[in-house]
Amino acid sequence: MASISDEIEAYIRHLLAQSEDGVIEIQRADLAGRFDCVPSQITYVLMTRFTPERGYLVEGRRGGGGGIKVLQLVTESQEIIEAISGLESIDQTRALSIIERLYEAEHITDRERALLSAAMRRDVLNIGLPERDRLRARILQAMLTMLLRPKEAN
Repeated sequence: MASISDEIEAYIRHLLAQSEDGVIEIQRADLAGRFDCVPSQITYVLMTRFTPERGYLVEGRRGGGGGIKVLQLVTESQEIIEAISGLESIDQTRALSIIERLYEAEHITDRERALLSAAMRRDVLNIGLPERDRLRARILQAMLTMLLRPKEAN
């Protein structure tokens, strides 16, 4: 059985998929009423599941019933490579979020997602911090640069 957070996330993703420009405006109170939950549950889902690492930008407005704008970011392969090239370190959660975003955007296959995710796990990179996060960043950069480079460069 899906949790209320999963249901809220699925609903917001559905709204974004129906949107022509990848932007929706929602009211926290309306969503809370729809899912019979407190408005802070909506905020929790937005802040944890609709992050820039996952390909979203959330903009809130004070007053006016808690209006919130959710934008789905568009990212091309070259932009991703440029964004990760400057990473000096990255924790497991952020790395896995980036990998998931790439999969959802169909930049990588399910098998590539599984391989990348396995290589990012802290039990695989069995060294202490902060070296582990630095090593993870270098591995992620190398693997994504290879996977996302233009086909003619292969």
